[in-house]
Amino acid sequence: MSSSLTLRGVQLLPLWRRRIPKYPIYWKGDPQIRVFLPQFWMKMLKPDYDLPKNQVHFEVHPQMSDFDIKNYLEKIYKVPVLSVKTEIIRGADIKHKTKGFFQAREPEKRLPYLVLGEGQEFKFPDLFGEKLPPTMKDMKDAEKIKIDMKRDHQQTWERAPVPPWFRF
Repeated sequence: MSSSLTLRGVQLLPLWRRRIPKYPIYWKGDPQIRVFLPQFWMKMLKPDYDLPKNQVHFEVHPQMSDFDIKNYLEKIYKVPVLSVKTEIIRGADIKHKTKGFFQAREPEKRLPYLVLGEGQEFKFPDLFGEKLPPTMKDMKDAEKIKIDMKRDHQQTWERAPVPPWFRF
């Protein structure tokens, strides 16, 4: 009974807080152990200062080793990696809101710096770009949507508390 509660409790944890189970021990004569996609995660970080074009900065799962990081990128994403250097950042202390004593600590972070292979360059993507001013077409489309919503609301005002997908 308690083991099922433990398993369910682990399933409720987000992926970045879960512990990765250890690989089974390989004994000579056993079949090869294959892990196709491990439960590791990697988050690309924009560095605070400019890095050379062949370096990338990540935050990874705390249990990942340098070898795991290199293999993950080379085998899954086919990105050649020359070297991996990791830095472990201690989590900040969390104090009690009113009493001021030490209550908990944020989890540690593992931050690797990767040097990419020869001829590989990386430029952090500009996800949002410049905010372009709305065009006249966009304004007309928005006005049309507002008019349609207002008309729909006027036609179905008596059924307002019922969601539109439930109406017939």
